[in-house]
This record gives sequence, structure tokens and C-alpha cells, in this order.
Amino acid sequence: MTVFIKWLAHASFQIKAEGKIIYVDLEEYGKASEMANLILVTHSHTDHCDPSKIKKVRGKDTVIIAPKDCVSKIGGNVKTLKPGKETTVDGIRVKAVDAYNIKRFRSPRNPYHPKDFGVGYLITVEGKTIYHAGDTDFVPEMRQLGYVDVALLPSGDTYTMDNLEAAEAAIAINPKIAIPMHRWNTNSEEFRKKVEDNSSVKAMLLREGEEFQVA
Repeated sequence: MTVFIKWLAHASFQIKAEGKIIYVDLEEYGKASEMANLILVTHSHTDHCDPSKIKKVRGKDTVIIAPKDCVSKIGGNVKTLKPGKETTVDGIRVKAVDAYNIKRFRSPRNPYHPKDFGVGYLITVEGKTIYHAGDTDFVPEMRQLGYVDVALLPSGDTYTMDNLEAAEAAIAINPKIAIPMHRWNTNSEEFRKKVEDNSSVKAMLLREGEEFQVA
């Protein structure tokens, strides 16, 4: 029973388990070549939902789960999950959770990611639970996620948490491993130091294209 996670780029990941390929937030720069069993999209912004990349790894039996406003953009059969709802695809359990801004705004009272615009996902496969937070601030719902093995947390600021806020989220969620993503050009060592100085969570800083095995 083995689960591999590869950081493709930005917020894009490949998860490989049970002979199945799962992608989350395929976008322009991530190199995805293996055909997908399951594709998850957190929201419709182009750096998280690239229809051309999705098309390259989408087969006739590929299941796609994405928010409602992604459906016409992606085309074909796309399922949607609202926060709190879950489904099972070929033994892979997927639960949508809240992802939104409470601190970051385009203009007063106009957040970059309003509540119910996008989602995060809890993905459970081979007995391991992976949390992909999507684009979000450190929101109260993160404290009620339950057990998580690996947390993938945005840390680039401007549109999401910064390194220190993402570290606070990691400490609150208390996964085995926390990985910053959506980093832009920030210093992820800030994330690592705060997490590891204040918890037993291992902070892992991946390079683009790097893969690791979830123990």
C-alpha cells in the first residue's frame, strides 16, 4: 500500500495510489503526462484550472470534480461537490471543504476568493488523507478537518495565506507532513521554521517535479 505525491507546479499535484492517477489543479506550467483516473479542481482561476492541460490527461473514463462555474470551462461531464459533501470514486474518497478569503480583498468587501466560490479537498486513498487547501486564508473550518496525513497549504500571500499564516494553519491542522504551495517567490524557510519550532509536524519544501512517498 503506497501513496506517492508529486508537486507539478504552483498548486498543481499528482497523487498516485492503488494504480490510479489523481491530479489536483492542473495549470499551465505543471508537467502532467499520465492519463488520469480522477481530476480535482478547486476553483476556476486560470492558475488552477487549465482546460487544455485537463484535456491532455482526460480519458473516456476520467472523473472530474470541480465547482459549478468550472463546468462550462472544462466541458463534458463534470461533477460538483459543495463544502461538506463527499463522494467515492473507485475507492478514493473525496470531500469538499471550505476555502475562502477573510483578509485579502480586491477592494473593500470584495475578497479575491469569496466563500462558496471555490473549495479545498480531503482526498483519502490507501488509508492516507491528503488535504489540498485550494486558495484560502487560515479559516476557522480548518480546525475541524479531522485527521490529515499530508496538508498542502498555499503560502504566497496577496491572494492566500502568507508563510507565517500557513504555518499557523499547519500547526492547527496537525498533519504528519505540511507542504507549502502557491508560493510565488516567498521564502518558504519561514514556513518550515515556524511549523517545526512549534509542533511535531514535518514541514517539507518540495521542488517542482519532486515526488515523495507518504509513509
